[in-house]
Order: sequence, then C-alpha cells, then structure tokens
Amino acid sequence: MRSWSAPVVPELPVVGPPVALYDTATGATVTTVPDGAARLYVCGITPYDATHMGHAATYVGFDLLNRAWRNAGHEVVYVQNVTDVDDPLLERAEKVNVDWTELAERETELFRQDMQALRVLPPDHYIGAVESIPLAVALIERLQQAGSVYKVEDDLYFSVTADPAFGQESGYDRETMLELFGERGGDPDRTGKKDPLDCVVWRGPREGEPSWESPLGPGRPGWHIECAAIAREHLGVAFDVQAGGSDLVFPHHEMCAGHAQVADPSGPFAKIYSHAGMVAYDGEKMSKSRGNLVFVSALRNSDVDPMAIRLVLLRHHVRSNWEWLDAELWDAVDTLADWRRALSLGAGAPAGPVVVEVLAAMAADLDAPRAVAAVQGWVDATLGFNGHLADASDEDAALTMHALLDAALGLAL
Repeated sequence: MRSWSAPVVPELPVVGPPVALYDTATGATVTTVPDGAARLYVCGITPYDATHMGHAATYVGFDLLNRAWRNAGHEVVYVQNVTDVDDPLLERAEKVNVDWTELAERETELFRQDMQALRVLPPDHYIGAVESIPLAVALIERLQQAGSVYKVEDDLYFSVTADPAFGQESGYDRETMLELFGERGGDPDRTGKKDPLDCVVWRGPREGEPSWESPLGPGRPGWHIECAAIAREHLGVAFDVQAGGSDLVFPHHEMCAGHAQVADPSGPFAKIYSHAGMVAYDGEKMSKSRGNLVFVSALRNSDVDPMAIRLVLLRHHVRSNWEWLDAELWDAVDTLADWRRALSLGAGAPAGPVVVEVLAAMAADLDAPRAVAAVQGWVDATLGFNGHLADASDEDAALTMHALLDAALGLAL
C-alpha cells in the first residue's frame, strides 16, 4: 500500500539525548536502546470514516518519537497497518450503500492527506490487511504447529493460555479483561470456545462478506493476527516500541503479543508498549460510535492552519487524556502568529539553550508541553514580551529555531 509523501526535515547541529518512554507493561519509564535501527510499529486506522482528533493525537504523538530517535542519531524503521477489511468497515459500507473497497480506499487517501498536512513522517512500510493475508495465514499455520489454534465451526481461535506471558502487557485482572474483550470486538460468550478470552485468528466465510481462499479454508484474518503478522515480517522479534491508543492496551496489543510470542518464544513481541491518551469532545471520549468527532479534514477545508492543529496536540502530553476545545485552536493560531513574527526578525534571543532544552524534553517521555514552553520563552525574550527589552544577541537565532521547530516538533513555520 502506498504511504504519503515525506517532508524534508532539517538536520540539527547537535545530537539529542537517548530517548526514554513510559512502558505500559512495566509501569516504568524505560530508556530505549535500539540495536541498529530503532524499530517502531504504530497500529493504523480502520478506514470507514475521516481522521478525527483522537487519531491525530496518536499519530502526531508517535511522530515525535520518530523525530526524537532521529535527532538522537538513530535510523528508524517505522511500520503502520491499515485494517482495510473488518466488521466496522463492512457495516458502514452497507449502511451508506457503498462498496467496501471503495470506502476503504477513499478514507485511506483522506488519512494520507491529513497526515501529510500535519507533517507526520510516513511509515517505511504501510501495509493493508488485505495485502497481508498471506503473512497472516503463515503465522496462523505456525500457531497451529505449536498446538495453540483450534476450530469452532468455520472459525479458528487462538488459545490465550498457550502464551505463559499472557496478561503481562496490560497487567489487567481477568474480570477487567473479560469486560474489555466484550466491549472491544471480542466474543467472550461464544459457545465452543475453550476460554472466553480466546480470540479469532481466522474468520470463516459469511454470506455477504468478503473472503479469500487459503490453506486454512475460505475466510479472512482476525484483527490481532493481522498486526502481529505485519510486525513480525517487517520488524522481527523484540522490536523497540509497539504503540497506539490506550484503548488498544487490551485486547489488541495483548493478543498481538500472544500470537507472536507463541510463534517465536525466543523474545518478546516488543520491548516497550507505549500508548496515547484519549481525546474527548463535549464531555465524552471522541469516537465514531458516539459521533462527537472533530475532523482534521473539516478544519483544513475551513482554512485552519494545519500547524495550529498540530500545536494544539503538542500542548498535551501524548499519554494524557484531554478534551478538545475550539478556544485552544484559536489560541494556537494566535500563538503561531507571534512565533512567526519572532522568526521573521532573523536575530533573536540565544537559541542554543532552547535547542538543548527542547531535545531534552522530547527525550524525556516525549514531553512536548515542556518543549513548547521552552520555545515560547525564546519568543517572549525575542519580542520583549517578558517585560524586558527584546534580546537579539544571536544573529542566527531564526535559522536555528526554524530547524529546531521542524526537526523536533514537526512545525514548519
């Protein structure tokens, strides 16, 4: 599948510090130590509707990780999937009377445009569920060989008890797992399963649904096996970071880890699990089922500067839960006007200390609010907003700050 175009990102004259991330599995902040290229997997969209701010917060948030690694001197291999066949997509296509492939292609293209406008670095491997079916089939066959797959009617299920580490990624107790499994696409009450938490890896044919011929019989892969297979193929065992929204902690990331670790017990699925917080609107989590969505494309089509959208996101830590307020967007528009005015002067307050502070902030669990505050301090000093005469002692300040804002924060001003 085609990704989106990569922006030209300036190189900074200094190397950033090693990057530390909060790890959901251990509850601790862990310094990443890539062996060769840093390897990142971020779970992608199911393309049945436009990109909303919850999506944008996740992908901009982990774009900051990509940039922080690069600024620390690492090459990065970034993989993202597109679940271009799944129940929500098929249901939406039927409801609006559109072919499901047409709907998937249209919304995936809109997602590409949104990500490009927000200057999110594109994945090196952007893989659709449909094109990854051979990978999923091969992984299921490997799980069959390990004795961890069984049949219920025409469907194949994975036994979660086959993975001794099952539950270690989320840390949830069984009661919580059962509740979330039922809420998030699982079928804990299905008759014939060995364990209510067992998840489908191959869904047999249903009337009116797409299916593909395979050695497993006709059907299509389950959601969790899709991501596990793609990650294994392009990142290998024990890659550096598995990332996504906090609603993926369970069951999605737990199941992905189980599939991969049973297929290859030589290492964990991922070294670190990092999760973005949820974005609310009108008092509730922003979600397609509730319809309380703010779309990136709608704002762009209303002539809102995409960099203002990105700045709103940067003012909230990637792991925080927060509420989208229109007032924050207009404040970001005004803030960027001040920043651009300071940059237009050429000379300004010394930029060197700001570079050090911003890179340190981003390496400290992607602390974008701290980085934004450091930039604002430079702007205030340059424009004299701090109650003192404007400081223009650094003749190259604007050039340095332009490079820093883009390389570290993805803001092209």
